[in-house]
Amino acid sequence: MSDSGPLLEVRDVVKRFPGVVALDGVSLDVRAGEVHALVGENGAGKSTLIKVITGVYRPDEGSLAFAGRPVAFASAVDAQQTGIQAIHQEIGLVPSMSVARNLLLGREPRTRLGLIDQSEMNRAAGAALESYGVDIDVRRPLRSLSVGAQQMVALARAVSVDARLVVMDEPTSSLEPREVATLFGVIDRLRGDGIAVVYVSHRLDELYRICDRVTVLRDGRMVHRGPLAELERLKLVSLMLGREMSQVREEGLTKFSGGHDADTAPVVEARGLSSRHLLDEVSVSIRPGEVVGLGGLLGAGRTETAKAIAGALQLDGGRVTVAGAPIRRGSPGAAVRAGVAMLPEDRKSEGIIPGLSVRENIALAALPRLSRGGVVAESRIDRIVDVFMKRLRIKATGPGQRVGELSGGNQQKVLLARWLATEPKVLLLDEPTRGIDVGAKAEVQALVDELAEEGLGVLLISSDLEELVEGSDRVVLLRDGAVVGELHGDDVTENAVMRAIAGQTEEDSDG
Repeated sequence: MSDSGPLLEVRDVVKRFPGVVALDGVSLDVRAGEVHALVGENGAGKSTLIKVITGVYRPDEGSLAFAGRPVAFASAVDAQQTGIQAIHQEIGLVPSMSVARNLLLGREPRTRLGLIDQSEMNRAAGAALESYGVDIDVRRPLRSLSVGAQQMVALARAVSVDARLVVMDEPTSSLEPREVATLFGVIDRLRGDGIAVVYVSHRLDELYRICDRVTVLRDGRMVHRGPLAELERLKLVSLMLGREMSQVREEGLTKFSGGHDADTAPVVEARGLSSRHLLDEVSVSIRPGEVVGLGGLLGAGRTETAKAIAGALQLDGGRVTVAGAPIRRGSPGAAVRAGVAMLPEDRKSEGIIPGLSVRENIALAALPRLSRGGVVAESRIDRIVDVFMKRLRIKATGPGQRVGELSGGNQQKVLLARWLATEPKVLLLDEPTRGIDVGAKAEVQALVDELAEEGLGVLLISSDLEELVEGSDRVVLLRDGAVVGELHGDDVTENAVMRAIAGQTEEDSDG
């Protein structure tokens, strides 16, 4: 880390929105060659501060300086041209274009006639990705890749330009362990080259692994800044939550209680689910009041299994029954009517409708149930929305606020509210705490417990091993689209999950 003065200085920045002060006198400084953690609960102001730094928002008060000179970015392009690049949690690339075109968009190599040189573009893109440990066909459309692979493309694009500061917003949220190791290698290389990194993550292990200093935000204010290694983990969490360390220590860092009652007949049974190249005779059952975890690496078939149960994946074989009654394959509507609700991994493209209000987003799936003769009483919608906004503690200026203006954790709660309003029998949760802060994560985990205790069946997909192990009564393990094992009760441990995923027996690991 450089001992010179700050590369980026943010001083006493204030940013207001109607009815909300998102940033209230926030200051931040980042040095060249430093990896600086920016942490806080959803709604603490992290996303707003990032948008100020990257030129999306202009501060109402306060100032910015970059490389010792005052700056006032007129746009995100202005910030990029100054040397600030961002890798956002939601991947901002063009799904229909090829990987190579996305990587070199705006910088495509040209022939003498001024046309795009496809072969040179593919060669350059392949070489760039290979240098980051990514081996994919750059001619493929970006949308055909997993979310994790798309995020690695976004990373490669951001660091391939002449950046002096890179903002990484939850960059590992969809990466498998091998890709995370690759990312950390890239960050170490950036540090060595004197490039600054602002790193936003809710995974404490990551923060302590790669970050030099930390700035903690809470309710739009800076509450701490200093070397991360000198800050105890529980103290960091207590600063983010605004709670005493003794309270955090007593409650722990996760909120799952475990041990749900699951002695009754399955509410959902999936048998022999098969889809070419995706699923191979996958079977899973979920009982009322039971949380069943799906374990496996990215590409193992976890999301595909959930989508198959929800009717959102075309199957070559297999069947799904809900409360003993079969539901039509490949029909999301039939699944919803039968009582299946799914919270998707990618809330931006498959979940929320950012231009609609909180009220409209929550009511969307429940409209058929709320209608009488094709007419929906506004008062009934208002009651439903009010109940779930209070129950899930959704932070918004009101039900009329646009969902796209909310923090990631509150967007996730809106999605949960939407599906809970349909009164489902089973809830399929695909990475429900991905990219949300410690406080919102604890609330979602506590809600999962509460729903299970009320008799709802839950399927839990999580890349966070601790969350998967602590939150599940059983774990079904997938590898390459097939079930490779199942763990119950006390056998559900992080080591057992990792061994099964790796195709390793206990004897193998001992040897």
